[in-house]
Amino acid sequence: MILTYKVKHGRDFSDELRKAKKVADYAIETRSRSSKDVKHIGLKSMISNQILRKYSKDRRAKKAKSVKLAVPHQGIKVDQDSRTIYVPCLKLHLRYEFPNTFEKINQIELDNIYAYVSVTIPEPEPFVPSGWIGVDRNTTGHIAVASDPETGKVLKLGKSAHHVHQKYKNLRKGLQRKGKYKKVKQIKKRESNIVRDINHKVSRKIVDTAKETGNGIKLEDLAGIRSSKKETKSFRYAKNSWSFYQLQQMIEYKAKLLGVEVAYVDPAYTSKSCSRCGHMGDRNRKKFKCPVCGHVDHADSNAGFNIAMRPCIDRSAEERDSVEGTTGGPKGALA
Repeated sequence: MILTYKVKHGRDFSDELRKAKKVADYAIETRSRSSKDVKHIGLKSMISNQILRKYSKDRRAKKAKSVKLAVPHQGIKVDQDSRTIYVPCLKLHLRYEFPNTFEKINQIELDNIYAYVSVTIPEPEPFVPSGWIGVDRNTTGHIAVASDPETGKVLKLGKSAHHVHQKYKNLRKGLQRKGKYKKVKQIKKRESNIVRDINHKVSRKIVDTAKETGNGIKLEDLAGIRSSKKETKSFRYAKNSWSFYQLQQMIEYKAKLLGVEVAYVDPAYTSKSCSRCGHMGDRNRKKFKCPVCGHVDHADSNAGFNIAMRPCIDRSAEERDSVEGTTGGPKGALA
């Protein structure tokens, strides 16, 4: 399993980053992969090779943006006893605080503030779950509600995310009316960072709870969820700002680290079926009532119980690709 950790390096690489941008532009223009062709730019050949390889094969790239200095594992030395990484070609020493359990460092990418250290870590064998926790992900209210049918316990997590989206949506509207588009971009980035932090905390709580109780985690398979067009304007905004795939990725990689199994279920009618008798019930916003057995519950809690009790489905590669293509997301997990 590959994870990426962010470490402050405390060096000024402005000159090297300018040269890296020139190398990337050259790669896009000529599709060259030889560091000899860019030797005149003055960037270390080891770094030039990595940049040329990345940008020359990307046929969709028309312009290089945010080019980082990339150093392969051959150019990295590690002393795990002193928790130090040394990059000879840049004469850079890095002290790291992330877990010392990695097998190797694959590569390091650097901007002018951070070093992004990509490491391979061993995956523990997943344990056989004694039961399942169903996690209902939502666009409004709590972003995740985890329900355990065995104990009846419910965790409602991440309610602040909805308020964050509403706050920054209103801020952006005001700035757009004033024509301050640069500020709008800054506000959007700040919102994304806050929501990412919330997702990290929510996913950690869900996975830790599953580990402590010996349970696996069941999620709805939400491939193609954004393609539906029959919805109100307000709900469409909420859905498009919904970071459900980011939360899913975080749950998956944190679960792998602890040996917790993650499975998927068919999402049809999870929020409308009664978790007690299985009949279709009445849902009004966050309230659920079953007209057959009389069961009353919070709608998201009821959906979580349904998810936990549903049979697992086999998600094909095509389905996973459709989710990734729709919502984006990093290949590795940034810790």
